[in-house]
Amino acid sequence: MQLSPVIFYLIAALTVGSAAIVAFSRNIVYSAFSLLGTFGGVAGIYVFLGADFVAGVQVLIYVGGILVLILFAVMLTHRIADAQITNRSVGRIPALVVIGIFIFLLIQSIRETPWAKAKEIVYVPTTTIIGEWFLERYLLPFELASVVLLAALIGAVVLSRKETRE
Repeated sequence: MQLSPVIFYLIAALTVGSAAIVAFSRNIVYSAFSLLGTFGGVAGIYVFLGADFVAGVQVLIYVGGILVLILFAVMLTHRIADAQITNRSVGRIPALVVIGIFIFLLIQSIRETPWAKAKEIVYVPTTTIIGEWFLERYLLPFELASVVLLAALIGAVVLSRKETRE
């Protein structure tokens, strides 16, 4: 037995399991931390597929930026645990019927599709090509984007400082 399908299924199980916790957890903090596992699993699938740059961007932007923003919003919001969230299950039976139909159609389409063997993929590192383009072909837009991000960072620091009264 080859190891690559096992690794893929482990990463997929991590991603789907943590996404289920995000969707069904009643505690918003647990949902936010489970989102870390979901984003990490998606990045792992990108690495597994050979898209190392996309995996790095996934980790930097989603885990490093979006998830931290969500966690700050959750942690800094006062009395979020006191909020009573009600979810009335008015359409539970029709939803289960629709889900059953979709699962049936998915299984039928998987059975009826003629699957062809994929050719062996030659790994080409994407980061070297993108790095060369950033530093040679698109140097000016890259530097302009870095200056705009620096200005936004300085503006955020200035806006977040407390005013001191003399």
